[in-house]
Amino acid sequence: MNGTIIFWTKALAAAGLVLALALSLAAPAAIAQETEAQKEARMKWWTEARFGMFIHWGTYALAARHEWVKTNEHIPDVEYQKYFDNFNPDLYAPRDWARAAKAAGMKYFVITTKHHEGFCLWDTQYTDYKATKTPYGKDLIRPIVEAMRAEGLKVGFYYSLLDWHHPDYTVDRNHPMAANAEYREKAKARDMAKYREYLFNQVRELMTQFGTIDCLFMDFSFPGKDGKGRADWDSEKLLKMIRELQPNIIINDRLDLLDVPGGWDFRTPEQFMPREWVKMNGKKVPWETCQTFSGSWGYYRDEATWKSVRQLIVMLIETVSKGGNLLLNVGPTARGTFDDRALERLSSLGDWMNLHGRSIYGCTQAPEAFGVPANCLLTYNAQARRLYVHVLEWPMGVLRLEGFGGKVKYAQLLNDASEIRFTEEGRPTDLGYMGFMPGETKDAAGKAVVLRLPVLQPKVTMPVIELLLK
Repeated sequence: MNGTIIFWTKALAAAGLVLALALSLAAPAAIAQETEAQKEARMKWWTEARFGMFIHWGTYALAARHEWVKTNEHIPDVEYQKYFDNFNPDLYAPRDWARAAKAAGMKYFVITTKHHEGFCLWDTQYTDYKATKTPYGKDLIRPIVEAMRAEGLKVGFYYSLLDWHHPDYTVDRNHPMAANAEYREKAKARDMAKYREYLFNQVRELMTQFGTIDCLFMDFSFPGKDGKGRADWDSEKLLKMIRELQPNIIINDRLDLLDVPGGWDFRTPEQFMPREWVKMNGKKVPWETCQTFSGSWGYYRDEATWKSVRQLIVMLIETVSKGGNLLLNVGPTARGTFDDRALERLSSLGDWMNLHGRSIYGCTQAPEAFGVPANCLLTYNAQARRLYVHVLEWPMGVLRLEGFGGKVKYAQLLNDASEIRFTEEGRPTDLGYMGFMPGETKDAAGKAVVLRLPVLQPKVTMPVIELLLK
């Protein structure tokens, strides 16, 4: 009798173990347990900041022709070594970088501690392929962290999961030597487990040696044939370690954990503008688009497709109008400076933000009840009860705002706080003098607000009308 009980007890326990294992495989465990309200509170500073600086810097700045130059030109390690041997950013002035970021209106920064080439900007103890072993001989990360903090900016680190220099990083479709059959054959003995240990050790350094790290940009997973994903990085374990070391950190979505609760905090559309607020499973989620001044992240001397100041401002406004953040990149030179093209645009962005920043900070997409006029973008600050009309093309004296009837108590140009007079009118059946030929509408909510604008556009790159709502 006792033997039968023991047998069935063991059988049931085994069955339970199998069932638990099946369930664990079917539904990934949460990385961190928090409510939506807790997540929103943790990310509050980030969603209010809206505008940050990305910095891509490494030995590829000497090549000055794209940060992927090693892969784009299939450069072997022995040839690429010249950039390390001559890396000496003698004009590096992190306080100048920080002041430029703050003056441009940026609220946080993210710097490449290590990009795909494997070069490390801090004094890591796990490789000699680092700034302190170059002719420059000094740590580059600690000074910029201290300088940015001194200017009031939040601290963000970028870390590349890829590493084209590490001797145990296995060759994949993005590797510089991917098309070299002889190289691939010799690399078959590489041990990805050893690289993962290196990866964990370096991330632990970054999370423990520089104080509070506010956001982390891990880059990037590319699962599938000849690619790498969560198993290669051991992403769940890595992310758990990060969150244990920096509980309030905000992390992007490139660890291949989109289906894991807590596996990411925000989506990252790169170098394109989403058509609408980014969604996951039909639900709006936090998002940030990372964009360049030109077509390259690293310093590219001869790149000639630099966006105009107006394009950059419109990009920032459009991002916020869809509920997102803009992370705008600068690629410093090999001497450690921002080049003139970048400085000119940062300065002009700062001029506009100085007058119009409150249409960006703390703002988001306007409620759907407010119609978007032609050639305009709307942003909205719910706490301040203010709506901002960014006028892309200045109209001839009149701007009609459908769906605004009964909702506006005052209107002004944001750049100088000069009053904009307005009337409330029904939907017109015919166009009369100055556009004011109202149709009869009893419901105030169905009326439009008609703004009477000055004939001349204000002397700013992008004029903004601030509406104080009832």
